[in-house]
Amino acid sequence: MADDITDTSQTVAAGQLRAFIERIERLEEEKKTIADDIKEVFAEAKGTGFDTKAMRSIIRLRKKDQAERQEEDAILDLYMAALGMV
Repeated sequence: MADDITDTSQTVAAGQLRAFIERIERLEEEKKTIADDIKEVFAEAKGTGFDTKAMRSIIRLRKKDQAERQEEDAILDLYMAALGMV
């Protein structure tokens, strides 16, 4: 009886593990597809004459809130001043 419960538990655990792995694999494939789509959009923007490095910087900045951006700018200004760059 105890062996039946152990076998059932192992079967359930193996099934759950398989389900998690398969979900992750599907999500990884979706992530790759999205990354390829983003790469295509950047290539299109570059072909139109936009600077993709600047675009990436803007996207990175837009992810941050205003206070975080201001703090980073202040630190950058401080460091630049310390190095005599301003």
